[in-house]
Amino acid sequence: MFIKVRRDTLIILILAFILILSGRFMTYTAYASSPGINEGVPISGVIIEGNDIEPTDVIKANVANEGFREGSYIDGDTLVTSKTRLPLSEAITNAEQAATLSAYPGTTMYPITAASITVDNQTGIVTVNVIEDWSSVVVK
Repeated sequence: MFIKVRRDTLIILILAFILILSGRFMTYTAYASSPGINEGVPISGVIIEGNDIEPTDVIKANVANEGFREGSYIDGDTLVTSKTRLPLSEAITNAEQAATLSAYPGTTMYPITAASITVDNQTGIVTVNVIEDWSSVVVK
């Protein structure tokens, strides 16, 4: 009925249990002792709407260059990036201009004629609405 366990196997199992338990304890104490930094609402993602042909990666890259990227956060009415702090309205205006300067890759065609950016201050989601007008694009 009883399982025979050698003494050295039992010692190894007890040491493994103690090692796992102490590791968990150290993880929990390290987390509890870390300072909580309230950085505001982090930018969690960029959603592109309204584009038909223009690749979303180009628009996302241009908007990210204006500060709406991973690692940035919104602190009240201020966008805080790793390099600068600027008012959220100014950052939105700059990102709208950058979105309209999104060229089709490999060309000098700029099909986006207008862009509108909204930022959700609760979730950190940036929504970019663009209007492509290929009839006004000058092809050389």
